[in-house]
Amino acid sequence: MGTSLRSMASIDGEALAANDDYRSAVIDLLGVLAYGELMAFERLAADAALAPTIEDEAQLAAMAAAEFRHFSRLRDRLVEIGVDPAEAMQPFRAPLARFHEMTAPSDWLEGLVKAYVGDGIGIDFYREIATYLDPRTRDLVLEVCEDLGQSAFVVDRVRAAIAADPRVEGRLALWARRLVGEALSQAQHVAAEREALTALLVGDVGDEGTGMDLTAIATMLSRLTDEHSRRMQALGLAS
Repeated sequence: MGTSLRSMASIDGEALAANDDYRSAVIDLLGVLAYGELMAFERLAADAALAPTIEDEAQLAAMAAAEFRHFSRLRDRLVEIGVDPAEAMQPFRAPLARFHEMTAPSDWLEGLVKAYVGDGIGIDFYREIATYLDPRTRDLVLEVCEDLGQSAFVVDRVRAAIAADPRVEGRLALWARRLVGEALSQAQHVAAEREALTALLVGDVGDEGTGMDLTAIATMLSRLTDEHSRRMQALGLAS
């Protein structure tokens, strides 16, 4: 007998053993998060080399180090539940690589916007998913989605660049919209290929599941849109 998704959030890690579908979904979730953090570390370390000042370079290097710590926490949790981290991450290697190939920044400012707006969409989404997880998994997901200090840093640098050259605003706004479009496109590819993860997202894990809650999904998407608009406004960009 399966365990409904709604009850997962009220019990501890035993949910992983009690329901094969839920276990598969959690492995996928931790896998995609882990590989996302690993790529974020690599990207921020590379972007640090483009920084115009030593202070900026140090800030990005610190953010990269924090991303790697998050990756390590996720990797260790996968090992703890008896999963090979490399195997858990492998299904997400190609789609995440495609996203980063399609959204390679051309300069320092585009890299900052990608770290703030592009990564922010994913962070908001994972926080929404955390609502439906068992407490231990939820706490880990929320931990790795914590702000690493990039918000204030990126907002300060982007706003300063716009103040120095207002023409920058239009280019960065277009770039941010492109990031959103590419992120949604790759997310759809992943959802189509990973049934267990998709079932978790729509609230249909376990044979006692309540099925897709369209109202809840619409509300979630509205919150994600609002958060994206808030980030754009914080940067001084039109959404």
